[in-house]
Amino acid sequence: MPLKDTALMLMTGERMQWLTQRQRVLAQNVANANTPGYNAQDLRALDFRATLRETQSNLRLSSADGESFAAGNNTDAYRVSRNRYPYEVTPDENGVILEEQVMKLNQTQGDYQLATQIFRKYGQLYGLALGQNQNS
Repeated sequence: MPLKDTALMLMTGERMQWLTQRQRVLAQNVANANTPGYNAQDLRALDFRATLRETQSNLRLSSADGESFAAGNNTDAYRVSRNRYPYEVTPDENGVILEEQVMKLNQTQGDYQLATQIFRKYGQLYGLALGQNQNS
């Protein structure tokens, strides 16, 4: 099985795609910090169990003649949730709190760095198991 098709790599890739989309949404919040009536948005949390079920259903099956059958990968359906009642608003009813958005951006960046380190370390372990020498 190729390294990219392992469950850990598929789930880490899904997490990285979710984090990338969240970074876009949070950046949009910061860009609209002075827009009257704008409320901050965020993505719904990524459901680990649903991701695990989807990853397990994406296993490739091979037929006797060498053809493989693959299930689809639905990564375009991250739903944006709005903060319906922000606890702090400006006089023009803008619900973006810059400090909160910066904290979320930093958390997202840290989570993305963790996911890339998981990718790298798992690749090194995979190479070690195959007897390849990897320096880094």
